[in-house]
Amino acid sequence: MSRIGKLPVDIASGVTVDLKGHDITVKGKKGTLSSKLAPEVNVEVKDNKVWVQPKGDSKRARAMWGMTRTVVRNMVEGVSNGYTVKMEVQGVGYRAAVANNLLTLFLGFSHEIKYAIPEGITIAVEKQTSIAISGFDKQKVGQVAAQIRSLRKPEPYKGKGVRYEGERVRMKEGKKK
Repeated sequence: MSRIGKLPVDIASGVTVDLKGHDITVKGKKGTLSSKLAPEVNVEVKDNKVWVQPKGDSKRARAMWGMTRTVVRNMVEGVSNGYTVKMEVQGVGYRAAVANNLLTLFLGFSHEIKYAIPEGITIAVEKQTSIAISGFDKQKVGQVAAQIRSLRKPEPYKGKGVRYEGERVRMKEGKKK
């Protein structure tokens, strides 16, 4: 029995959930999200809550039960509150700037890196070394953050690079004399 799947998803005020077969659409003040749900689960809306139940007792149905509930919860949370991922840029001369829907990063290469900001994502640079990525689609926000981090991952000797806020980088000792 799924501990996550058996809990209902509360629908926040100002959010509407539409079910048509295995397609779900969630509308809120931040935007609209839609997804195709797994055929192994039943989803129904009752009393301002979304309930997810498995259709059978197969291993896949049980696996999709909790995952489907989490996907629906992330959609409801996203269109009502949104998601934000904060990142840090560490290193001498490393900095970031936003202009004209482009994130410009100076990461120690001989050239600057220009990253086109996707639709539905907003990027704010509070300080030159602090980036905030926000949007209403949790998967998209996480994907953009991972792509930006992959441009210059933190290296283990000095810790220079792009990292998530609060991320700990395991440091290596370096050469011994």
